[in-house]
Amino acid sequence: MTTGLPSYASPWLHDLARVLARWIYRPAFRLRVHGTERVPRTGPVVVVANHISMIEPQLIFGILPRRSVFLVKRQLFHGSLGWALDRIGQLPVRRGDPDRASLLEAVRVLRGGGVVGVFPEGTRGDGDVENAEQGAAWLVRSSGAVVVPVAVRGTKPPADGRIRLRPRVDMLIGEPFQLVVPRGRQGLVDATEELRKELADVVRALDTWREAHGMERNEG
Repeated sequence: MTTGLPSYASPWLHDLARVLARWIYRPAFRLRVHGTERVPRTGPVVVVANHISMIEPQLIFGILPRRSVFLVKRQLFHGSLGWALDRIGQLPVRRGDPDRASLLEAVRVLRGGGVVGVFPEGTRGDGDVENAEQGAAWLVRSSGAVVVPVAVRGTKPPADGRIRLRPRVDMLIGEPFQLVVPRGRQGLVDATEELRKELADVVRALDTWREAHGMERNEG
């Protein structure tokens, strides 16, 4: 029976972590989630999302209706936090230095019908997805997974340092799409750009929705 996780992970700890991630920020944010039903319930899925703060990974991990394995920056894998990330099946990566062992483990999870999450921007920023690294496209090419784009807005701290009381945070899960990734380096480059555009479109759609409902664009 497949668990959708790396072989060394603890399924019950993973499920407990998902519950905690789903509810831990409820007192701090007014969270609205749109499109959960679009996540395929079976089969390999690469989730790609924009990245503004350390909060998005936890929110998405908790909200997704399936177990998910995320590529997490290696600096977090130390001490008790590193132990916990390892036990719930998350995979360490270093930006600009592909970790072959972690990527191959991610492929194994996908080929077993699991879900792998990637933040293709690589680093936190404004979350507009103006750049993307090639890891997500490589995973798709290696596994045949479908891609699900996810946009999150509202987690960015105010530039003036003001404290916001329970700010509105929105998550939009876009339509799944098939990404064709031809062989060779140029194939990865072209597919990564297509993936970037698809994710950026979902981010813009969420921005448009928030503006129509009285949320300012600079609220992150």
